[in-house]
Formats: sequence, C-alpha cells, structure tokens
Amino acid sequence: MPRIVRTKVEFEGEVRERMAVVEEDHITPWGSGTPLRIVGRSYPRTGGVEVVTGKATYTADVQLPGMLYCRIMRSPHPHAEIASIDYVKAESMSGVRAVLCHANAPGIRWFGDSLLFDRILRYEGEEVAAVAADDEEIADGALSLIRVRYRELPFVVEAEEAMKPGAVQIHPGGNIVGGPDGEVYRRGNVREGFAKADLVVEERYETPAAVHNCLEPHCCVAMWAGDELVLWDSTQHVYGIRNEVAATLGLPLNKVRVISEFIGGGFGCKQGVGKHEIIAALLAKMTGRPVKLALSRRAENLAGGVRHPTIQYLKAGVRRDGTLMALQLRSIANIGAYGMGGSEVGGPIRELYRCPNVLTEQIAIHTNLGPATAFRAPGYMEGMYGLESMMDQIARGLGIDPLQFRLLNYAEKDPMRGVSYSSKHLDKAYRTGASIIGWESRPGGQNAGARRRGFGMASQVWGGGGGPPAYAIVRLNADGTADVLTGTQDIGTGTKTVLSQIAAEELGFKVEDVRVTIGDSRAGPYAPVSAGSMTVPSMGPAVRAAARSAREQLLNLAADLLRVLATELSVKEGKIKSTARPREVAVGEITGRIGDFMIIGQGARGPNPSDAKVRTFGAQFAEVEVDVETGDVTVLRVAAVHDFGRVINPLTLGNQVEGGIVQGTGFALMEERIVDSPTGKALNANLEAYKVPTMLDVPSIESHPIDLPDEICNSIGAKGAGEPPIIPTAPAIANAVFDATGIRIRSLPITRDKLLEEIRRNAAF
Repeated sequence: MPRIVRTKVEFEGEVRERMAVVEEDHITPWGSGTPLRIVGRSYPRTGGVEVVTGKATYTADVQLPGMLYCRIMRSPHPHAEIASIDYVKAESMSGVRAVLCHANAPGIRWFGDSLLFDRILRYEGEEVAAVAADDEEIADGALSLIRVRYRELPFVVEAEEAMKPGAVQIHPGGNIVGGPDGEVYRRGNVREGFAKADLVVEERYETPAAVHNCLEPHCCVAMWAGDELVLWDSTQHVYGIRNEVAATLGLPLNKVRVISEFIGGGFGCKQGVGKHEIIAALLAKMTGRPVKLALSRRAENLAGGVRHPTIQYLKAGVRRDGTLMALQLRSIANIGAYGMGGSEVGGPIRELYRCPNVLTEQIAIHTNLGPATAFRAPGYMEGMYGLESMMDQIARGLGIDPLQFRLLNYAEKDPMRGVSYSSKHLDKAYRTGASIIGWESRPGGQNAGARRRGFGMASQVWGGGGGPPAYAIVRLNADGTADVLTGTQDIGTGTKTVLSQIAAEELGFKVEDVRVTIGDSRAGPYAPVSAGSMTVPSMGPAVRAAARSAREQLLNLAADLLRVLATELSVKEGKIKSTARPREVAVGEITGRIGDFMIIGQGARGPNPSDAKVRTFGAQFAEVEVDVETGDVTVLRVAAVHDFGRVINPLTLGNQVEGGIVQGTGFALMEERIVDSPTGKALNANLEAYKVPTMLDVPSIESHPIDLPDEICNSIGAKGAGEPPIIPTAPAIANAVFDATGIRIRSLPITRDKLLEEIRRNAAF
C-alpha cells in the first residue's frame, strides 16, 4: 500500500519540504556493478530529425482555423502613468477583432499592487495595450492608431540608488525585498574569524544582466472549446502554467489544458505564467476565435526576463598556511520591477569550502527595469564568479598553487548541516581536469609579447538531486511495444530520449519499441518544472518504477500462459526467456494473447534521503590567449569534469556540457544588457547589439564526466546536468586572463575596453 512521507527537495538553491507517495516495496538502485544494456550508451535524440528538417511543431507552428494574431503596445518610458488612451480608430479598423488595455480589461491582479494592464507603467517595455487581428500586418497597423498620452514619472534603474532614502518607490512598502537586511545566513563568528586571520582581502565584484535570447521567443496560442481553455505554450512547465492560468482566470483545473510539444530553449525564463498567456486567453474569449501571441525579439529582451545583475562585496580571511578562517558576502541583486529571486548568490560561499565562520547578506532590489527571472543556475553562477576569483587572488597572494589552495579547504561533509554527501568526487574532478589541461606543466608568470597565454580554474557546486512529486505511466500494447506517459517537457535537453532508455532498460525492451509522450497536461500525470536540473533525477525514477510495475505484471501473466513460475522468467531485447525451459517468447506473443487487456504500470518518485545531502560537483580549467595590444581574449580550451552521478546518455549529456560552457563563455566575455542610466532605456534590446557567442567564439571543449552512480540519491543513480556546466566557466576564464596578464577584471563581461583601460593603468605594460 502506498503511504505519504515528507521529504526535502532543493530547487535552484532553495530547500522546500514536500510530500511524497511511497510504495511499500523499495526499488534497488542501479549500482556501479549492475549490468545495463541501454542506460549508459549514446542514442540519437528522439525527435532530432524532425527538429533539423523543420517538421517539429513548435508553438509558433500551430495553425488553427480562424486564428487571430496579437500584437502588444509597450511602454516607451521606464516609469510613467497613462493619462489617457484612445483606441477607437484601432478598434474600428478593418480586420481588427479586439483591443485590450487598462480601460476595458478585467481587473486581474498581477504582481502585488499592479494589474495585468495598469495605468502605472514601471519599466520600458511593459504592456500598454493588445490588439487581435486577422493577420500580423493589420495588428501592427492598428497599434499605430492607438493614441496614448503619458505622464512621465521619476525612475531609478541602479540597484544601489534604489536603496537610498528618498529613492523612487517601485511598489508600496519599499524597494528592498524582505526588509532592509534581505536574507541573512550566519555560521560561527566572522569577526573572530577575521581577527585570527593572517591575511584579509576585500573586493567588489559585479555581474551583468544577461538576456536569455532563446531561439524560440515566448509564444502561445489560446483557444476556447466551450468553457474549456486549450493553450499551446512554449513553456518549461505545462502543469505549472495550467495551475497558474486556472487560478488567474478563476477556472477549474480540469477546464485548462496546456500543450508544449517542442520548445526552442527556456533556460529558466519560461518556468511560470507570463502576461502573454493571460492576454491571449482573454482575447480568444472576447473574439470567440483562437489567438496567437509571440513576443518580438525586442519584447523578448525588454519583458521576457533577464539574469539579475549583481553587486558583491566579498571579504575573506585566511591563515598563512592557506586555511580559510572567515568568508563574508553582501550581495545586491537588481530584480527589476516585477522580478523574483536574487537570494542565492551566497550559496557557493556557504557550502563549497570548509570554513568555520561565514556570513552572507543577500538583498534583492526592485528598480524600473524589466523583470529578472531564473537563468540557468541563478545566483550560483554569479556568486561563483566572485568567490572563485577571490580564491584565485588569495592563493596567488600566499604563493600557493590555486588548485592546492582549494584542496587545502576541501569540505568532506556539508559545511552547513554537517551531514555527509550522498556522493562527492570533486577531488577527482580537480585531478582529472588538471591532467587534461596540463596544469602542472603550464608556464609560470606572464609571458612576454603581444599575445599571452594563461590558465585558470574554478569549482562548481549545485543541487540536481530532483525529488517528488513526479509520476509516470507505462502501457504495454498488444504488439509488444510500450508507451510512456508523463506530463514533463523536453526543453531541448533530450528528455524523451533519456526516459525512453530508462523505460527500455527496466522493461527489457529495445529502445525503438518504447514511445514517450510528454508536454500535455491532459495526456500524462503530474511532472515538475524542467528547471533547476530537476528533470532526469525526478522523472527517471518515476519512469523506472512504472516500467518495473508493467514488467512484473507482464511476467506474471506470461507465467500463467507458459505454465512456469514468474521468478523463472526475464525479459531481454523484447523477448521473454525462461531459466526452466530452453525457449523464448516474444513479448508481443504474450500481449497479443491477452487481447484488449492492457498492462498499465504506474510509478512515482520516492523521497530524497533524509540523512545525506545531494549535490553535483565539478571543476573547469581554461586556457586563454590575450592580445594586450587590442584587448582581445580568445578562449582556446576548456576542460570540464563534472560529477552527475550515472551518465544515462553520453551524447545528450555532452550536448548539455557544451551548451553550458558556450553560454558561460558569453557571460564571461561579451553578454550584457546595457541600460542608459539617464533615460532608463535599454540600448541593445536586439540580437545585433546584444552579443552572444558564435561558432568563432566557441573554445575546444573536453568533457569528462565522472560517471559513478549515486546510489543514495535515487533508484537510477543519476543527478541533474542542466545547470552545473555553466557555473564555473566565467571565473575559470577570468582567472586565466589574470594568469596571462596579471590584470584582474572584477566586473563582467571582460570586454576589450575594460582590459585595455587596466593595461594602460598598469606600468608593467
């Protein structure tokens, strides 16, 4: 009989308590000695052919009879009040079917005191009006006919300015989220720790606002079927969108269906409901016709969400022998007008190293900028840049090798709770990465000449343990094939491929005989958001449990039909074999004989371990070349060694690692939303001026996962791999730039102008 237990689940640095449904019998984890036929092998991505040939149906490809197209008018000001709006001409234009604005929209609460369409506009790009028309050109023309008179208001876009007394208030109650001190964590006594230190270092670090710039922008299609809403959406969480849309519109959950078959990237910005889904649903209701709403590239940059910029005041105390005595951080995150988060910048400082005295103060600030949203390892990526830059600086100041310095302060147990890790192989990652990059044989000191080589390294810690709730169903068909049903989604990571491998392994089927159906809140049982490196460690065990149930039912029925004991039977390559008789029977023969009776296995993700902390660890080593005459930085090589537990599919895992490093390289060297402080406007809200890495910027990447199953973590021994590869890339590159030049840039990105300015200041050049 199932029972309910409480368990702790970590999501993007925050620990939450959840309930888990547990079956009485325990599934033995696949250990390091378990013989596996399918799991651990590379398989091409399911649906890959459809993607590269253009046959895949993304939300933008959805075409419905009578469908209308929506365009959004957005605020040209960072802070303003709508004094008047005239949309009569737009509404009467031929082909226009509806116009929405604050004057006629329902008073739907959106964020605190604000409305879906509000008279007060709090950032450049906020929604002013929406038009639904027969085609996109008509909708664009209608927007030009809407006349709006704005009363401009004072604004603030810099976080530290927004903290000052008398600053412009974005929302009632003040700009600082959670009070003046933000979120505070203490361990030991930092004052005493600094007093006992032989060396104390204080530095200020900055990280920029980075735009997700997914290849597929936010897009949805809303259609009403009677009183039921069907929403095709580019989302990382079909169930989450279903729940939020239903709550916002006052609908029962069974009256909302969300579909997301293919997704062109999310990186965190597509986790929750946005205004576009609600606006499309309202317009579809008003017109009685389906409505498609896709954000333009400029709207994506202004309103689609960004990685919050941070300011980090970091202080470290250390003894001459390299022992860390105290770490202190005060971080300030600019989360825009409606953003959330910013509270996990101190995560790496709290838990990566063995340090008895730690204090982190994490402050999130509202400003008149577009909303900050989660972006691949939010908080940890920013915090790791500051921490690992300072670790490198301290090591060099003490004359200790940066790798040895990290090993001197290696934490065998979780420094926060004092409990053991379910597995930790960071020391092996250090040794392996150092060997690959040639750390011991690297040249010491800055080499002469215009083009100079340097080496740097950085560490990684992140969650990735997954957890409940997550459910799956496995159905066996009469011809011996299987269907896996679950409400998860594939955001480009290869989820369908990996789940089909897990199901095929447990069933004893061939991979090609397993079909996975995801991305539909009505077709499959609940699955968590595809974010926080949660998908595989949450869904994999649920799929394995469902497949196990189906296999046991199959063997029990086969035993009756073949007149043998079920314990004598096994399934391999789609064939049932008996240890008692020298014969084998195709699964399809058994399922065919039972006719329309369908074997259905159900599985749920069990609780996380209560006496161990689940973490992913890793290290990256970078080799760069810096032209000190032009300021150009070329990343030549990155060696990435991460511990994700068991590797399910080396091919898709390699894609994840490479993608993370490419994004991390962009964050280190070029990506930055640039805001003009005097006007409060973004200057590069497009893909021409906002620089992202191209193939010419991608370094040679050598990825070597540890590939040791974590048998305590879950029944498949795997941990999440989405976020870890991006976390150490920027600090490893920054440390390599210092190694090459002797110049430390403490404000990302490391652009040519910053580097050349520091070179001009440095007499050595």
